[in-house]
Amino acid sequence: MSTPLLPKTLFQAPKLRIAAALRDSLSKGYGRKALRADVLAGVVVGIVALPLSMALAIASGVPPQHGLFTAIIAGGLIATFGGSRTQISGPTAAFIAILAPITAEFGLGGLMVATMMAGILLILMAYGGMGRLIGFIPYPVTMGFTAGIGLVIATSQVKDFLGLSVGAFPSHFIEQLGVLIGSSSTLRPYDLGIGLLTLGLLVLWPRLSRRLPTRLETLGRVLPAPLVALSVAALAAYALDHLVSGAHVVNLLDKFPMQHGIPQAAPHFAVPWSFPDASGQPLVFSIRLLNDLLRPAIAIAMLGAIESLLSATIADGLTSTRHDPDAELFGQGLGNLAAPFFGGIAATGAIARTGTNIRAGGRTPVAGIVHSVFVLLAMLAFSPLLNHLPMASMAALLLLVAWNMAELPHVVHTIRHAPRSDVTVLLVCFGATVLFDMVIAVVAGVLLACLLFMKRMADVSEIRLVPSAGASPADLHNPERLLPERPREMPRGVIHYDVGGPLFFGAAQKAMDELSTIDARHWAVVLDLEDVPAIDATGLVSLGSTLKHLARHNTVVVFSGLRPQPRHALERSGLLHDWGHVALCDSIAEATALLHDCAPSDAELSGRLTPASDLLARGTPARGVAHVVDRLRDRGEEG
Repeated sequence: MSTPLLPKTLFQAPKLRIAAALRDSLSKGYGRKALRADVLAGVVVGIVALPLSMALAIASGVPPQHGLFTAIIAGGLIATFGGSRTQISGPTAAFIAILAPITAEFGLGGLMVATMMAGILLILMAYGGMGRLIGFIPYPVTMGFTAGIGLVIATSQVKDFLGLSVGAFPSHFIEQLGVLIGSSSTLRPYDLGIGLLTLGLLVLWPRLSRRLPTRLETLGRVLPAPLVALSVAALAAYALDHLVSGAHVVNLLDKFPMQHGIPQAAPHFAVPWSFPDASGQPLVFSIRLLNDLLRPAIAIAMLGAIESLLSATIADGLTSTRHDPDAELFGQGLGNLAAPFFGGIAATGAIARTGTNIRAGGRTPVAGIVHSVFVLLAMLAFSPLLNHLPMASMAALLLLVAWNMAELPHVVHTIRHAPRSDVTVLLVCFGATVLFDMVIAVVAGVLLACLLFMKRMADVSEIRLVPSAGASPADLHNPERLLPERPREMPRGVIHYDVGGPLFFGAAQKAMDELSTIDARHWAVVLDLEDVPAIDATGLVSLGSTLKHLARHNTVVVFSGLRPQPRHALERSGLLHDWGHVALCDSIAEATALLHDCAPSDAELSGRLTPASDLLARGTPARGVAHVVDRLRDRGEEG
């Protein structure tokens, strides 16, 4: 019977439940009260998403309408087909560090194709049952690159917040700092004033709204801070332009002329490669382009999966629900696959908008669908007004988003109190995000997650000597690795080791190195593997090397207490058949009895002339190696 070397339940993909969250919500009864709550929450989130989607698109290097298209198409599809009841998806700040370099190098068309490829990868991840595995990425990894993204976003928004006259803005952090310092003399006081006004309202409005009279509490909930701040800032900018001579605050209309501005029309179908490249020419769709965009697409898919499942987990904690991670990945994949065909860019779960949805009373995916419909209606009705939003206000909105993402106080606390290995991972991910790009950061983060996992698993894997009547004082060469003595009487010349933890590629050699000290003074060694839950191919290789070493010393080896996975792995590897000096027992008591039956005489022990296989043959047939192997095979067929 073929048995995997690692637990099958960990990697076996469950059946994918498409639209799991919506189906579960509707199957449990969906009445008028729930609909009213979801519609109100969807409208509130839509109000928040409207300016955010435009600001995030601008920060990604594309016109603002593409952010709205993303919220409409991807947001609606992910809510419908995803696995989280309350998650709101759309363009997010986390993607800026990936999307902006793609836009700079490949243009809008390249960004659309990369998003489409990422959608396909996410769907494959969903069908592969990868949703549960994404949750194994350590928190220091996500903290490191989200803090790095926060710094990247903040740096990219300083020019608009200060009203600096900057030509082509570079995509690398160090170069950006140089450009900002070099253009500091072009600061526009009116833009800075509008930016500060917006930032102040964004910070203060939530506190002020909580102090409104009881009859105005609903008004405070329906008017979120971004709507209030941007509306007041737009009116202030309009007043400055018309009342103060020579004053002008740069707005979306100045940044994106009307031929590229926000259209007063619904998104329409267009293949992603019909959009222009970085030079403004039609994108040349080719195998080479797909190859060039594969790395960015993988980064988009990985970050989208991590961000969406993290947001869904937070939402579960706020609502006492449980999301379906694979269904959520499928919804995210479908949204990212479809959005580029309607002018949308990459989307994922948005933690802030999800929290707003929950606080506003949203409890089912209907709220997410309503949010997308509201953004569509608002774009159709108010796009001429949206073009007059100040760029400094959009920058202020993203500066606050960047601050919230970075979680600087929490990062400082982690650096001061977390284990050194976690701090190293955090700083490496942070540095890779800021100094290089998110593609490198995501790859480095996943690699570091694997290395950190291997190290910690290796740390818990150990092999310790068990003192017994058969152990001589010379055996006790490493007192700190001794287990408390147990009342087991092993024959003289037998050494007993207790092995704990998984024997896999990160820990096997460390555990087996202890056995290299066994010499000709010992005619038998007992390996108690009761505390070994799993063994992989590398563990088997290390074990095989150890058996070869012990065979040279004519030493009997007895495995005791094997769990099902290690037992089947040993049988399948052939180690039990290849070596005649190996026996397998169900317990230490059985191993002790077998070794007493096999114990050599003093003369044999001094000369060590009797082969280990002959010593084992002295054991009763019930404990013979061949019988044990046959018994294992029978058990495997029965299982």
